[in-house]
Amino acid sequence: MELELPQRSSGGRDRRMRTAQGLETDQRTRTYEAQKRATFSLGHYWLGWVLLPLVLFGCAKGLSSPAADGDLPNVVVITIDTVRADHLGCYGDRAIETPNIDALAGASARFTQAFTAVPITLPAHAALFTGSFPMATGMHDFGGNKLPTSAMTLARVLREHDYSTAAFLGAAVLDSRFGLNAGFQTYFDHFAFSRLDDLLKRPGDQVVDNALAWLRTDPHRPFFMWVHLYDAHYPYIPPEPFATRYRGRPYDGEIAFVDVQVGRLMAFLKDSGAYTHSLMVLAADHGEGLGEHGERTHGFFIYNSTLHVPLLIKLPGATPTTIASEVSLVDVMPTVLQALRLPIPPTVQGRSLLSEVLGKPASSQSNLYAETYLPLLHFSWSELRAVQSAGRKYIEAPRPELYDTRVDPGETKNLLPGDQALAHGLHNQLQSLLLQYTPRTQGAPKEAEPTDPELADRLRSLGYVAISPGRYSDATGKVLSDPKDHIRVYELFSAAMDDGQNGRYTEALKKLGEAEAIEPALMAIRFLKGLEYYRLQDYPRAIEGFKSAIKLDPQYAYATYYLGLTEAQSGDLGAARTSLRHALELDPTNFVAAYDLGTLELKQNRVEEGLQHLEQSTRISPSFAQAFEALGEGYLYVHRNAAAARALERAVAIAPNFAQAHLYLGRTYQAEGRAADAEKEFARAQVLGAR
Repeated sequence: MELELPQRSSGGRDRRMRTAQGLETDQRTRTYEAQKRATFSLGHYWLGWVLLPLVLFGCAKGLSSPAADGDLPNVVVITIDTVRADHLGCYGDRAIETPNIDALAGASARFTQAFTAVPITLPAHAALFTGSFPMATGMHDFGGNKLPTSAMTLARVLREHDYSTAAFLGAAVLDSRFGLNAGFQTYFDHFAFSRLDDLLKRPGDQVVDNALAWLRTDPHRPFFMWVHLYDAHYPYIPPEPFATRYRGRPYDGEIAFVDVQVGRLMAFLKDSGAYTHSLMVLAADHGEGLGEHGERTHGFFIYNSTLHVPLLIKLPGATPTTIASEVSLVDVMPTVLQALRLPIPPTVQGRSLLSEVLGKPASSQSNLYAETYLPLLHFSWSELRAVQSAGRKYIEAPRPELYDTRVDPGETKNLLPGDQALAHGLHNQLQSLLLQYTPRTQGAPKEAEPTDPELADRLRSLGYVAISPGRYSDATGKVLSDPKDHIRVYELFSAAMDDGQNGRYTEALKKLGEAEAIEPALMAIRFLKGLEYYRLQDYPRAIEGFKSAIKLDPQYAYATYYLGLTEAQSGDLGAARTSLRHALELDPTNFVAAYDLGTLELKQNRVEEGLQHLEQSTRISPSFAQAFEALGEGYLYVHRNAAAARALERAVAIAPNFAQAHLYLGRTYQAEGRAADAEKEFARAQVLGAR
């Protein structure tokens, strides 16, 4: 479970909005019957294209490559979040209906042994779209890291070769502030960070609606489109008829709903003629524990229940096949680029799978590295890292684990301490991978940098000390404990977080109390208790909780941020201003903190400072409509009418149904003497219910 803690309510600005071009971001509209009619079969779409491989892959002498003659195919990547391979029909599950994904599998190369490098959405997608492992990109977690601006992503490479590029996201954990938007001309995230009660996810039908709306604009071809479907992520609340059809199996119900959305997209591509000339990839970013090893969701352990993923690659003209080789999601980017005959950046660490896709022997083996730093970064327990080769898997932990997944796919029989020779060999292989793929600090010998420098700095700031290559202790020298010893506390914490996000604040506090009785000095528990009290409007206890969390970790920006919000709600505006300024110093990417600080300073009549922080918020997040609206109000207050008009016009361009923005845009036009324009805005604001 990714603990991307929700953002706060923006005071009096808690508004539902529609986004640019009228694309909806509110609760999902269930149009199942229409979607049901959109299901289809892909079975024969590759037939009749027997000559295309000669062009696409340059297999015939004398034929120019697509990169030279401009005949590049479209590229469509669909990521189905949190979907286990063994819960799809094409991977052997006979109890679930996934006809559209199954049909795509029938037209594709289907990989039976594909694995993610990280069982967490953001770093898993970073690995997929950079072709590099987390130690190279610095992307280990769901927050606190951002993809470097220098990173070469698949979108960036394709954009450089004149592809139109667009992405449509189902969850705020992939928001543009984390850097995956690099290379995308359109990056449709647009999540309502101003809503504390918002789960910050978008249902799959709306994601596909937005993607289809973009396709209907007839984008320049070739195009690269990424569609991310988040519905199978916990909590599982499938819509009808899937809730009834999969009663008692809500996870499968969500996957069946996702399958229908995949079918809608495929049907449109088919009807528009784009399908046959599109290279397509469908993959999950990670799996789901579903109670195996005590893990209900994902991210805490690195067993194959959360690492094994479905992977389908459809190349125009290629014969469908099933591939049993062990492969990694970092292999996807080089495979796509080699298929397009485009240069593969030297930063890519995965290998191309094109030979296997074309039915030829593999040229090399994939490196199956996996990690989770969630236990360390959020709970002060040890990180976990693993390597797998030919079915043998070694997990580096305070109590190491060794499995033969060929005969023990559930990883239930630890072969240690018995098979020390095999464990030693795999341990050495793991260390070699870390040294090979970890960037070095300027002037330092490679052996001195077992962990990427950005992560090392982050861990040192949290008080952790390196005790051996890639291993850490706390500041006292105490070796960090094994996550296996803390699964009960973690599951209580995760359940409490789910309760809080769904309005069950009292139940959440009860679970947190149980967890705190077991682990009394966990910063994460103290912070979440403060957050639940904040939601209950018990501000004195909330302040106590946030201050207690900050005492354990003075660098924890979220706690400092929420402390500022709580102080503002309790009327201590001076303390709130101090806390919000400090939160922004700790996390300069927190555009909502800049927004809150700006509105607070305006309220205290610090107009210039307030405007500066609102401007900062818009620079950090150019799609944050509330900041542009508040900035427009501020400009209008100081009679900077032209600047007010620009800000408010930007706000309504981002969110056409933003009533308050239309109202103040009308007042601005009125101040500029543009009476007709003002009347139009006032009428629009009235229709939208502005007060």
